[in-house]
Amino acid sequence: MAALTSLSFSSSFTQCCERKATVSSSTHRFFVSSSSEVFGFRTIFSYHYGGVRASSSSSKMVVQCMSSATDAPTVSETKLNFLKAYKRPIPSIYNTVLQELIVQQHLMRYKRSYRYDPVFALGFVTVYDQLMEGYPSDEDRDAIFKAYINALNEDPEQYRKDAQKLEEWARAQNLTSLVEFSSKDGEIEGILKDIAERAGKGDFSYSRFFAVGLFRLLELTNATEPTILEKLCAALNINKKSVDRDLDVYRNLLSKLVQAKELLKEYVDREKKKREERAEPQKANETITKCQGQQLSGQQLWSYENDIY
Repeated sequence: MAALTSLSFSSSFTQCCERKATVSSSTHRFFVSSSSEVFGFRTIFSYHYGGVRASSSSSKMVVQCMSSATDAPTVSETKLNFLKAYKRPIPSIYNTVLQELIVQQHLMRYKRSYRYDPVFALGFVTVYDQLMEGYPSDEDRDAIFKAYINALNEDPEQYRKDAQKLEEWARAQNLTSLVEFSSKDGEIEGILKDIAERAGKGDFSYSRFFAVGLFRLLELTNATEPTILEKLCAALNINKKSVDRDLDVYRNLLSKLVQAKELLKEYVDREKKKREERAEPQKANETITKCQGQQLSGQQLWSYENDIY
């Protein structure tokens, strides 16, 4: 950051905006892309009856978002529910990513094959907490989380509760017990067995939040050996290549978020200092004017007393 200190205010702000655009683009690729490909062209979305139509100047495609409910809301309705639930302004560096996030999670949420699971919840909570780290108000950060999950017609308390359970379980595991969950009994072991069974039958909807959830489990278990992720994916019947790719994109996104937040903080600090510097001469002038006024009043009083005598 030493090299950045010589930048002007406008330059810092411009770079910050450019970084935010990069973050938004990375987030878009992270959550829009399927597990097997990344959209390489500029995509314009229009939503109709719970589906999403993507088009570009060079190609057209239609992605049907199948819902398990016949009355699935549209993306616009989900976003509107979020805005109604949380009406306070959100700084753009956070809001840009949140808006991308809620659109893509809506598409996941209302797929016919979608089924909530705690690993998915852990992944989302991890992404959200990383994104909102450093938010000005902890109270607002929690309120935004609740508004976001409620807008998707899910339970924010369940997300937090399940994520906490998985984190506590992972901290108590070692490298062997983590990958050998199928031979053990317990609430979390049962959840992982169910995922493995559904994935083995092709009845599991993989997502990048799930990949982040797996990464968090490994992190809390202090699993540093590269083979552990491979063994865990095999035990869960999950494609490791998809997980590896998604985790690489996730790490890259976090790196860009950190850079953007640093630039934004630097810009805000510079603007604050600039305002203080502008205010100092004004305060000095006000003090001088006040003193001159007091001196003039004293002279007038002295003149009045002399006239009397």
